[in-house]
Amino acid sequence: MITSILSSHCLAAFLTLRPLLAQVDTDTTNASAAAGGAGGAIGGFFGLIVGLLLVISMWKVFAKAGQPGWAAIVPIYNYIVWCKIVGRPAWWVLLLLLCAPIFGIILCIDMAKSFGKGVGFALGMIFLSPIFWPILGFGSATYQGPSAAPKV
Repeated sequence: MITSILSSHCLAAFLTLRPLLAQVDTDTTNASAAAGGAGGAIGGFFGLIVGLLLVISMWKVFAKAGQPGWAAIVPIYNYIVWCKIVGRPAWWVLLLLLCAPIFGIILCIDMAKSFGKGVGFALGMIFLSPIFWPILGFGSATYQGPSAAPKV
């Protein structure tokens, strides 16, 4: 859930810093400390790969929706574009920054509906982001317009 709510660049930064924090240890003679550092490096590398996959997937989703794909890598601006794609006003970015879990879930549901998918797919985007964002970006789903836009 966290990976779909946080922007992918924040996730990549967090996962990159995690192995550095794992290597901080006062007892350098302990063999388990060395093994923990190696595990942290492997986890950091895996996290970097997952973060890169999410960035590429969001790039493709943004491009499918007629927005610039590069917006997926720009902090805060990616939230503005995401809100625009799903039909939410730009001030929703403030709500997203204040309470990411609640409003991130709403935006994921709106994103899935904007591409003709249901709530089940949105739950997949929330809980299994590295699987469902690439499905949306590289799959056959087409953008059908903002789902949260006011109906006239």
